[in-house]
Amino acid sequence: MVNIANGHESPRLTTTQPLERGGRHQAGTAAVPENASPVTGRKATATRYLLAGIRLALGWIFLWAFLDKLFGLGRGTPAANAWLDGGSPTAGFLGKAASGPFAGLYHSIAGNVVVDVLFMAALLGIGVALILGIGMWMAAAAGALLTVLMWTAVLPPESNPFMDDHLVYAAVLVLLALLGAGTTWGLGRRWAAIPLVRRNTWLA
Repeated sequence: MVNIANGHESPRLTTTQPLERGGRHQAGTAAVPENASPVTGRKATATRYLLAGIRLALGWIFLWAFLDKLFGLGRGTPAANAWLDGGSPTAGFLGKAASGPFAGLYHSIAGNVVVDVLFMAALLGIGVALILGIGMWMAAAAGALLTVLMWTAVLPPESNPFMDDHLVYAAVLVLLALLGAGTTWGLGRRWAAIPLVRRNTWLA
């Protein structure tokens, strides 16, 4: 049996000794807890669908932010500030809301055309990748980087000494990629079968 703690084979346990009353093994025998519940069957299925739902929800958060800033749909971005009408998707947040030790840096790049393009491209790319379940590693890396940068723009957070939802989003994005959440309700398997992706696993 493989010992997970140190990665080598541990001595095989014997089960030749009789059981005590109540079904308990004596010392030196292999015992399985009565409440052991491996993630198989229904639990595995439920877990896959839950991860897929979380993936779609996060994808929609990123995609909606892109659409709202592009068209000025009135949720976070007024129509007058739509990117298509000449508004800047970064000027408001980085120029006015940024605070803390990095405020000067963010104020200096607020409204920059290159920064606007990179920000909007990241929102669109991450949102589409998550919703389709493709390029999960790239989406996780880009999404984690973007959310951590947004976290650094307002330090410390208003309601906590250091933790806020941006860091949680970053962790969840990485977890989704690690667990292959793009294969359920997504195109992850088809994407992974593309020769280019098979040769470059970081694209998966």
